[in-house]
Amino acid sequence: MDTVVQLLKELTEAAGVPGYEAPVRALVRRHLEPLGQVSQDRIGNVFCRHEGSAERPHILLAGHMDEVGFMVKQITDEGMIRFIPLGGWFDQVLLGHRVIIKTRKGDVLGVFGAKPPHLLSAEERNKVVQKKQMFIDVGASSKAEVEELGVRVGDPIVPHAPFEVMAPGKVYVAKAFDDRAGVAMMIEVLRALQDGKHPNTVVGVATVQEEIGLRGASTAPWSVEPDVALILETDIAGDTPGIKADEASAKLGKGPTVVFYDRSMIPNLALRDLVMEVAEAEGIPVQPSFLEGGATDGGRIHIYKTGVPTVVISVPTRYIHSHSTLMHHDDFVNAVRLVTALVQRLDAATVAALTQDA
Repeated sequence: MDTVVQLLKELTEAAGVPGYEAPVRALVRRHLEPLGQVSQDRIGNVFCRHEGSAERPHILLAGHMDEVGFMVKQITDEGMIRFIPLGGWFDQVLLGHRVIIKTRKGDVLGVFGAKPPHLLSAEERNKVVQKKQMFIDVGASSKAEVEELGVRVGDPIVPHAPFEVMAPGKVYVAKAFDDRAGVAMMIEVLRALQDGKHPNTVVGVATVQEEIGLRGASTAPWSVEPDVALILETDIAGDTPGIKADEASAKLGKGPTVVFYDRSMIPNLALRDLVMEVAEAEGIPVQPSFLEGGATDGGRIHIYKTGVPTVVISVPTRYIHSHSTLMHHDDFVNAVRLVTALVQRLDAATVAALTQDA
């Protein structure tokens, strides 16, 4: 199996909803151990430091390891599970899908259920079923039976969705590309830099709890003292029916995106322009993006202390925050190429110029 495919499969199939990242964290640490000095902070972020030909500047590569998921809120007398979402979920993508409840006795399979349409009035059938009307069915018929399975209030719930290569051969479908794709990018860039031919020190970080408020990103820069931050993410593809070009214009297979605007940050303009220049020089296709309805770890990292020049480089995906997100192999590979080439350009003089107005 292709090494990129194997890495993406391992990372996306691992469990790790916000606050419960231990399983995916162990996997990330295993991949990082050969690549540099690995450490962890007290909120659970994992760091990998790799020195090039100079101790400074410090270049931070950040991707969040948590995925959207759920938590057990209540077990009903009938043996059904009420839940709360961890991260943003669109109600329409849930019903009928499978989940895994991670319990002290092992994994428990469940299915999202709701009142069947046959029992709804005509008016009710025309309305979206909301999360608060749903439950998770584990095949039990009583609260005692569910508890015997090991399920407890507070247990994490993870989407059940294996990684697959789709028929065209270069498109992958999985849960958790947001943001295991970014974590995989960080790992692959560190691998590409192992010859030490970069004029700086690179620190990769897999952050926690991004999906519930950029929380890992609030502590991560304190362990790194970054001079530049490159946020590695997924983006919204606009190449499906019903999406207008002014809503989302990125397309699968046409290159990584450079985020010109998101809800939490406008990138350092000199750094953004440098990314575009490097892409042109390396012959790497890129797509500008405007993420008007979302935010990234950059929203916290760019305001660390007196400020950090920050930019977001992403892989476009379809059907984000669902059990089945689609991503293109070429976009991932080109994103790794772009970030690697950019890091190799970020010497002390170049970094100093990022915050000097022309």
